Amino acid sequence: MKSGQHTRQEIISQPRVWADALDAFAEKESDFRHLLSEAAPDRVVVTGCGSTYYLSLTAARLLRRAGIDAQAHPASELLLFPESIFLKERKYALITVSRSGATTETLRAGTAFRSRIGGPVITVTCDSGSPLALEADLAFAIDSASEKSVAQTRSFSSMCVLLQQMAAALAGHERASSARLPAQCRQLLDAFGDLAGTLGTDQGIERFFFLGADMLYGIACEAMLKMKEMSLSYSEAFHTLEFRHGPMSMAAENALVVGLISAESARQELRVLREMRRMGAATLSIGSLATDSPRHIALPTDLPIWNAPVLYLPVLQLLAYHRALHNGQNPDRPHNLSAVISLEDL
Repeated sequence: MKSGQHTRQEIISQPRVWADALDAFAEKESDFRHLLSEAAPDRVVVTGCGSTYYLSLTAARLLRRAGIDAQAHPASELLLFPESIFLKERKYALITVSRSGATTETLRAGTAFRSRIGGPVITVTCDSGSPLALEADLAFAIDSASEKSVAQTRSFSSMCVLLQQMAAALAGHERASSARLPAQCRQLLDAFGDLAGTLGTDQGIERFFFLGADMLYGIACEAMLKMKEMSLSYSEAFHTLEFRHGPMSMAAENALVVGLISAESARQELRVLREMRRMGAATLSIGSLATDSPRHIALPTDLPIWNAPVLYLPVLQLLAYHRALHNGQNPDRPHNLSAVISLEDL
C-alpha cells in the first residue's frame, strides 16, 4: 500500500463530505432550535479532545459571535475539574465533538455532565452508531466523513462546516453562501496544491509556526497538530499578535510562519508577517484580502466572516501531508498514535 494514500484521498474528498455536512445540519435544524429554546441555557460549553478540542475553540467563538455565551474546554478538564468550569445556579447545555464518538474522556464528560449538572447534550460526530451519538439528546452525524487514516482531515473540516451552520442559524444569518463552500474547497485544493507541495518539501524549512486570532486560533492549532502528527516536524501555534511576545525569537531562515489573516484585523496581522520576514523567516499568508506577502493563498472575497474558518485548512492539510512524505513518514499511520483514545482508569 502506498504511503499516505488514504490521507491524500480524504483531503481531496472534502468538497463531497462538506455537502453532506450541510445536509446533516439542515435535516435536524428545527430539532436543534427547539432543544435550545426549551432548555434556555445561560451558557453553552463545547468540548472535545485533541483536534476536536481545537475545533471547540473555533465553535465557541462562532457561538459567541451569534450572541450565545459559550466556552470551550478539553473533555478531560470537564471530567476532572468541573468546579472550575460549571458555576452553581447556572443553566448549561453541552456540545460534544468527536470523530469516533467513542473517545473515553468525551464519553465520561458527557455522563458526568448529565449526572452533576443536567441540561441537554448535543453531539457532533462522524459515526451515527457511536456511544456518544446514541446517548445524546440530539446528534448530528456525518458518516461519510469517517476516515481510514489516524490523523483527522475531512472529519475535522466537515464537523467545522456543521458547527458554522449551527452558530449562523442561532445568529439569524442568511446562509445561502454556504452552498458554495464545497466548490470553493475544490478550487483552493486545485489552485494551491502545488504550493503546498513546494513548501512541504523545502529542505530549508525546519520549523513551522501557525498564527491565528479569534475564531481562527483553533484552526491554527489544528494546522499545527496536523504538521506534528503526520510529519513529526517542529510545529507550534500562537495567537497572531502574541507571537511577538517571545516566540518570534524562533523566527529565522529555517522557519515558515503561516498567518491565518482575518478580514477584521488584517492590517495588524500582516504587519507581524512583515516583521518575521525581516528576521529572515519565510512567510505564507491565507486570507481574502490583498497582501504584500510573497506567498499567499487567496480565499473567496464574497463569503461572510462566520463562513470562512474552514477554508483556511485544506491547503495546510496538504502541506502537512507533503512534509510527512518528505520526512519519510506515513501520514496514514502517524508515529505512536491511534484513531481512538481509550483510557480505562478515568
